[in-house]
Amino acid sequence: MSRAERNVAEPDLGTLAGRLLFAVQRELFSALHAQGFDDIKPRHGAVLAYMELPGVRATELARRSGQHKQVIGTLIDELTALGYVERRDDPADRRAKLVCPTERGRAQMAVADDIMAQMQARHELRLGQDVYARFKSVFIDVVDHQGARAPGPPS
Repeated sequence: MSRAERNVAEPDLGTLAGRLLFAVQRELFSALHAQGFDDIKPRHGAVLAYMELPGVRATELARRSGQHKQVIGTLIDELTALGYVERRDDPADRRAKLVCPTERGRAQMAVADDIMAQMQARHELRLGQDVYARFKSVFIDVVDHQGARAPGPPS
């Protein structure tokens, strides 16, 4: 049996994680597009998924998303041009900048949070509250354990 056949019949961790990510992204961005946020792409999730209302530094977005700082910088530039985020001086450190959601960015965050909550509630209903809670706990543990073993992207 070839590797490809094995990953169809008995997918490995990377294949499963990728299939889950792509399926979640398809549903999330399809729903976002239907609600008027049709100018953002799944790649923008590396920034949007980790935004905070008071703002967050680009280096922190890179760390959280596991993306290179240069990639995050490009995504921030794109999202700034689209009107979702803006750069502001960090009041805690004048040398640093915060990436802050604009009004449109905050609206997108609220809609995305609602879509993700609906998605999770659907799985919880399907599997049962206890099973879903256990699944999520174990999944978080596997992700954290793997993340601790894998080096981050180069700076």
